[in-house]
Amino acid sequence: MCGLQTRQRRSRLIDFIRSRGFAALDELVRELGVSESTIRRDLDALEEQGTVRRTHGGVLPAGTVHRLAEFDERQPAHWAAKRAIAAAAAERIDDGETVLLDGGTTTYEVARLLVGRSIQVVTNSLPVANLFASESRADLVLLGGYVSPRTGVCLGPYANELLGRLHVTTTVLSAAGITAEGLYNAHLLLAETEQAMLRAAGRVFVVADSSKFGRKSLTFVSGLDSIDLVVSDSGLGPQWRQQMATAGVEMVIAVPLPSAEHASHSNHAPTRESHT
Repeated sequence: MCGLQTRQRRSRLIDFIRSRGFAALDELVRELGVSESTIRRDLDALEEQGTVRRTHGGVLPAGTVHRLAEFDERQPAHWAAKRAIAAAAAERIDDGETVLLDGGTTTYEVARLLVGRSIQVVTNSLPVANLFASESRADLVLLGGYVSPRTGVCLGPYANELLGRLHVTTTVLSAAGITAEGLYNAHLLLAETEQAMLRAAGRVFVVADSSKFGRKSLTFVSGLDSIDLVVSDSGLGPQWRQQMATAGVEMVIAVPLPSAEHASHSNHAPTRESHT
């Protein structure tokens, strides 16, 4: 199994190739700041997974990646924090687990770091499912139902009914808002689905950057007593860390690298501090 550092580097490699449509080997070496032999090994692994396709002079993304407007608009916000949060959450997921992932942009970053791992994945998110659709080491279960054309998330009674029959090791959820009362979501129909995700879980991780704290959104999802672990970033104030501790929720603070440029050229995972 490849380590977290390797998975993060390969995730950045996929991002760069998809953003360019084609990338030469020397471009990838410069962009990631690693040796040519390391890039070649990464490309071999990604090609075996069906994620990229090698061609004369460079590499192409495999297949067509369909873009979702709302997902693309939300994904860049607090980017460095989300990547650091995702790395800290992925570290706490073991091979052999069954992991349920929702359709949030931070959850998507967690999913990308799980590609190549020997796990079972359950999701209601088409972007997340697309990451694992051709992944030989992972088993994928895609929840059905009405698909939101803006977010690519499956909603409604069919998804909820299937969730009622499942049990997973870990559910990873995002949140539109977190207060002392609990979690909030911006989509009315999604709240019931996320409540079913909570009931299906042996343990619940919430991944949310610090901007989500102290905010309510349209729909209440659950109280803090439903959550085992919250992963956020170093911008989170001490009052919220204390609030989580008072509620009996484990708190992990992921510290992003100093800048986006540094993050793209460093081989080191973001640091983190834990509060329980």
